[in-house]
Amino acid sequence: MEYSTGVCMGKYFGTDGFRGRANEVLTAEQAFRVGRFLGRYFTDRSGERARIVVGKDTRRSSYMLEYALSAGITASGGDVYLLHVTTTPSVSHLARTEGFDCGVMISASHNPFEDNGIKLVNSEGEKADEALIERLENYLDGGDVLPHATGAEVGRTVDYVSGRNRYLGYLISLSACSYRHWRVGLDCANGSAWALAKAVFDALGAQTFVIGAQPDGTNINRACGSTHISALQEFVRENRLDIGFAFDGDGDRCICVDERGEVADGDAVLYVCASYLASRGELEGGDVVATVMSNRGLLRSLAERGIGCRCAPVGDRFVYAEMLASGSMLGGESSGHVIFRKYATTGDGILTSLKVMEAMIEQKMPLSALSAGLKRFPQAIRNVSVKKKEAIMRLPQIVAAIAAEEERLGKNGRVLVRASGTEEKIRILTEAETESACREAAERLARAVGAAEEGL
Repeated sequence: MEYSTGVCMGKYFGTDGFRGRANEVLTAEQAFRVGRFLGRYFTDRSGERARIVVGKDTRRSSYMLEYALSAGITASGGDVYLLHVTTTPSVSHLARTEGFDCGVMISASHNPFEDNGIKLVNSEGEKADEALIERLENYLDGGDVLPHATGAEVGRTVDYVSGRNRYLGYLISLSACSYRHWRVGLDCANGSAWALAKAVFDALGAQTFVIGAQPDGTNINRACGSTHISALQEFVRENRLDIGFAFDGDGDRCICVDERGEVADGDAVLYVCASYLASRGELEGGDVVATVMSNRGLLRSLAERGIGCRCAPVGDRFVYAEMLASGSMLGGESSGHVIFRKYATTGDGILTSLKVMEAMIEQKMPLSALSAGLKRFPQAIRNVSVKKKEAIMRLPQIVAAIAAEEERLGKNGRVLVRASGTEEKIRILTEAETESACREAAERLARAVGAAEEGL
């Protein structure tokens, strides 16, 4: 199996949008200019007033960026449909099903509240293509002069909470099972899912227990959600729940906690759902798509069940592209982005939780039993904060350090070192036959990155 690590990133837009510290890296002025470009681009392209659907997460800066973006779109003659606080997958779903020219989500996903971001999806609910991003970045750098709309051509904003409600109805319609008597825990990360996830599970009859559902503008992802899973583990154990689901700030990830309080990450979800769908003859396309960060034990465990697995670069845009190319219906990342292509074009945390519930209810087995067949290789992961991630990756001493660890671990080990597509970090993954070998290799690489950072 070849593990591709290539990514495609622009000056402003990385693997998951334009992201950075609010009003330092991503400013209100830039959000206004993004809106100016989108409003004019889609109005000119269609010859009709652009229709753009916009959602946001619970960060304090999301309101600022929403208003600035909306002002830019309307100043260019486009109409803005405001979903207010909602999830990234809801924006994608509505862009695809409600005839919008594009969708915009204001969120920095799993990042701390000081950060924010702008994600773009096209009219098919897919990540915006590179040609559009290139033109947008050229405009952000002052490459174009756009006319302002005047008179009756000026756009308007529309309160579009009804669209968010239709998305909720869509999620509820996807479950053919009753959750009656199931005790379900939800950690909504004080983010986008806080008012949506409970509504879905309540409607399906679950006894729903919720944490991370009191957003105050500054507590999104703070000691909660999919990136701080220990909070949900403790919650599940204390309340003797049957299952727990943790979402991230914008609701496109889901990490599970089984009835014992043990974590089931995206790899486990892929294993459980692939096995279930294959048993029903519903794994169209045959293969599952994972990423270079997935544990190689996933590939081997799926192979034992007669299920193939392909690997894409990190990022759900790359997973989805590989799914389209191969005809796969299921793909995802160990971080919890899971795509069910029959129902969505992007990772959807709430949808993922519904499909895991279906697998348990239909097979009458707890998550711990369904995931027992997944045999993992030992792994170690380190994330090192840096200021010049791309420069560090090109340094000869870092290239040499990676080569040395690959040689040390041998053919039964693996090293993956990459610049994060969403944060100023170098991400390190090592995989080996023993926990100690993984840990020691990861620590040596982390030290090498730290030393390189100090030397720049």
